[in-house]
Amino acid sequence: MIIGGKNSVWETINSNKTINKIIINNKMHDDFSKKVIDKCKELKIRFDFNDKFKMDKLLPHNQGYIADVVDFKYSEIEEIINDDKQIILILDGVEDPHNLGSIIRVADCIGASGVVIENRRSCPINETVFKTSGGAISHVKVSRVNNINEEIKNMKKNGFWVYACEAGGESIYKTNLQGKIAIVMGSEGKGVGTLTKKICDGIISLPMFGMVNSLNVSTAASAIVYEIIRQRNFK
Repeated sequence: MIIGGKNSVWETINSNKTINKIIINNKMHDDFSKKVIDKCKELKIRFDFNDKFKMDKLLPHNQGYIADVVDFKYSEIEEIINDDKQIILILDGVEDPHNLGSIIRVADCIGASGVVIENRRSCPINETVFKTSGGAISHVKVSRVNNINEEIKNMKKNGFWVYACEAGGESIYKTNLQGKIAIVMGSEGKGVGTLTKKICDGIISLPMFGMVNSLNVSTAASAIVYEIIRQRNFK
């Protein structure tokens, strides 16, 4: 897997991921490039220099830094369920890598236990997800499961309250979101699946006051998880 961008490459270097090599634009002679080189030497990571043309051909918009990484290793679902942070984001059919990357970035910012995606109907972790996450993917557990409905049932057995985010539900500001919480976010086109909603403990919604009655899924996820943080820490 090829990852580009200053932040993404730096976070990858500082993660536990297996890196084949780091490629640096040979015109880079600033403090950041020195920091990258010193870190690679410290961690015994191979690094090479190359010109902009060849790097752009390998991966456009790389900001002068590319990491060649062994393909992303997904976490086991048990690692997320048993994590003591007790906030899980479940994505039901989110196929846009930019949305997935943004949600992973949010998950890192609020210290979530992890993100759960489905094998068949969700975007996998790819270069775009890495870049959009701003390097957060290196710090967030992501589990790819065969059936999210079965995993929701499993979470409930483990003490989680599971809520689907969709229009027409109870306001997030009236819902008790303390304790072990899992939030299901659906795709913008289809939303959360009908059966999935039936399995959840309830449906929650963000109040809407304008002419457009929906938010981008990553924006909605941000609003909801920060309400969870507010209820836990700022009452």
